[in-house]
Amino acid sequence: MMIKRILMLLTLMLSLAIEGYSQKHQGRRVPGGLIKGNVIDAELKLPLEYVNIVLYDKATKDQITGTVTDKNGDFRLTGLKPGVYIMKAKFMGYHVNTIDPIEITRDRMYIDMGTIPLKQAVLVMDGVEVVDEKPAIEFKIDKKVINVSKHYTAVSGTAVDVLENVPSVTVDIEGNVSLRGSGSFTVLINGRPTVLEPNEALQQIPASTIENIEIITNPSAKYDPEGISGIINIITKKRKLQGVNGIVNLNGGMNERYGGDFLLNYKKVKYNTFFGADYNKRAYPGESQSESWTFLHDTTSFVNSRGESRFRMTRYGLRGGIDFNLGMNDILSIGGRYGGRAMERSSELAFDEWTVPGDTNLYISESVWERGGDFYSVNMDYQSKFVKEGHEISGQAIFSKRDGEGKSTNELLNMSDSITSGQQSTEEGPARYYRLKLDYSLPLWRKDKFETGFQSRFSRSEDITKMFDYNPGTGMYEFQPEFSHTIEYSRDIHSLYSIYSGELGQFGYKGGIRGEYAYRFIELIGENEDFSIDRWNVFPTTHISYQFSKGNQMMASYTRRIKRTRGWYLEPFITWSDAYNVRKGNPDLKPEYVDSYEMGYQKYVGRNSFSLEAYYRVTHNKVERVRSVYEPNVILHTIENVGMDYTFGTELMLNLNLFKLWNLNLMGNLYNYRIEGELKGEPFSEESFNWKVNFNNTFKLGTATRIQINGMYGSPSVTSQGRREGFFYTSAALKQNIFSKNLSATLQVRDIFGTGKFEYTSEGADFYSHSLRSHKSPIVMLTITYNFNNYKPERRRDRDEEGFEEEEEF
Repeated sequence: MMIKRILMLLTLMLSLAIEGYSQKHQGRRVPGGLIKGNVIDAELKLPLEYVNIVLYDKATKDQITGTVTDKNGDFRLTGLKPGVYIMKAKFMGYHVNTIDPIEITRDRMYIDMGTIPLKQAVLVMDGVEVVDEKPAIEFKIDKKVINVSKHYTAVSGTAVDVLENVPSVTVDIEGNVSLRGSGSFTVLINGRPTVLEPNEALQQIPASTIENIEIITNPSAKYDPEGISGIINIITKKRKLQGVNGIVNLNGGMNERYGGDFLLNYKKVKYNTFFGADYNKRAYPGESQSESWTFLHDTTSFVNSRGESRFRMTRYGLRGGIDFNLGMNDILSIGGRYGGRAMERSSELAFDEWTVPGDTNLYISESVWERGGDFYSVNMDYQSKFVKEGHEISGQAIFSKRDGEGKSTNELLNMSDSITSGQQSTEEGPARYYRLKLDYSLPLWRKDKFETGFQSRFSRSEDITKMFDYNPGTGMYEFQPEFSHTIEYSRDIHSLYSIYSGELGQFGYKGGIRGEYAYRFIELIGENEDFSIDRWNVFPTTHISYQFSKGNQMMASYTRRIKRTRGWYLEPFITWSDAYNVRKGNPDLKPEYVDSYEMGYQKYVGRNSFSLEAYYRVTHNKVERVRSVYEPNVILHTIENVGMDYTFGTELMLNLNLFKLWNLNLMGNLYNYRIEGELKGEPFSEESFNWKVNFNNTFKLGTATRIQINGMYGSPSVTSQGRREGFFYTSAALKQNIFSKNLSATLQVRDIFGTGKFEYTSEGADFYSHSLRSHKSPIVMLTITYNFNNYKPERRRDRDEEGFEEEEEF
């Protein structure tokens, strides 16, 4: 019955879209009034092709219809009803020519405008200084927009480095990102999903290739509901200037840290194409220490370690695409990304191991963990706009593939440097993803709108895990079949959504609902064991706002979201991670569901802004890593639904232009976190008050020099079995523009005082573990940036004094 309803709704949606599309392309043949004319260059007296001709209703300012001129500069607007209109002729590099009024009556249905001249708008001058600048962070009604170009301390890093200093986000010293205290979120790149895991994707993208980052904590029903805490959308650079232009970045620093990237763009009236590439290598040397004990069979085993550790990452990528302007209202885009990554974590630690009762052993542990692989994605997007503004249909198709392989080797050496024991584990397997999406938007009345859409996702992956033990007698690693498995995953998700939005005076509203059907199948090859899930879900969303005055508004929202389990969380067998840790997944794991509530207030006073947000989030079927003793000094990591967690907090942001030369940005996130449920048959409850504060200072010394100083503190936090300690670090950057801003140099110093660290304690009835890791600091980097052919005017869309949407040059 449910499937029939879904099919009926899909049929209705497609019928609306097809009917609208038919109206669009048949509308030109409807009898009615006609306006024609010819557009020329006012100085050269030559015809101009592809000039936008837009017709508005004079009374309502609504767009009625539009077209573009042909190669002779001619245009025709047909099928017009009697009325009073305003016509605008728009073309890049020229001033807009407005003709007001134009009246069509039953006695005068045919109007010839004759020749319409356009004057060139490009002025020849020595230079123009833009005094006002975009803020580092902008608040929109449903998201926060991070202007990456204003984060000088992150210019040589990745998206992770930018997120260290933005509201709602916390990044620990290991580079792990959490959004509003949760590591479950979705990463999009230009609105498209990525084949990589969220943290991997953010570490893959160089900051210098990013235009801005959108933080969406309560998305509407139009977005996938995946991710407990919301969406991080990365918008990459794609120049909008005419002709050939581009940007090149080179960076280098201490401890094997170097790389670069470039972006080339070629834009003409009918198409735009771009191509970019990047390569970066980063190394993070540091120190590691730990202490732990386990209790098993009346024996307590102790292990202490201390030594050096190192993390290396090499990443590279290519991206490109082309946009075709198929007339005034249709755009076809084809693009793709290819990339790869190689990560290595190594350590050489001195161990003290003893038991009570028992003996003491001293030895050296050498460990190397490696993970890497290539990935690529290809996308095709099509957008078609109808006559009425906001009436459009769009489609998207994406195919992506990821190849991954990992290897972990752990060897124990005695004081004579002879290997006494060792383990190797490997993991490999490809993953393929297909995604199809159709969206339709229909304006109703003046400010109301109906949106609907359909989406299908298909994923197929395979994981092959193998285990090898070192044989001291032969000096070889021997295959262990009982710890080696092949597992295949398949998952299909089909969804429909509908949204209705509008305004009543100063009150705005948006309500939506999304229905999803999910099917998942897991098979252990050669072991006659499989697991499946067949489930329906419904996700409602609500957003409301009230505009007290311009720049003074309040918003509130509610969304329901989901975190689906993936990867090794579902593997029902033992896998050795290293000599001291094994893991086992849980194929019966339930997905997490979250109810998220938000309320916010924004106030602009001149160039200063203030925002305050309150949020409350409840997570059902909370998933936690549960630790227990597997063998003496070996911890078993399993995955369980332990209960529920509750997060209640506030976010404050204050952006002040204290003086002409000093901008201060202060951000704070304070929240109470509580998790409760049942572990090993026993009830538990843990609670902590968490807070994060950022202060960013930017000083402008003349027109060519910028100095930025950032500081961040993250408080301690708890889990069901552990506690992460707080951490603090500061960074600074100096940016100097050279040669009329075509060339710039940025010197960065990160973690100036060496206070960044990762400290975690976990304990249960039969175990205790404490670990501390720190990186070598400070981290010093120099980045050189060169822009070329960036002198032509860009355009931005705005409303003029009469209420028309204009393209303004700046």
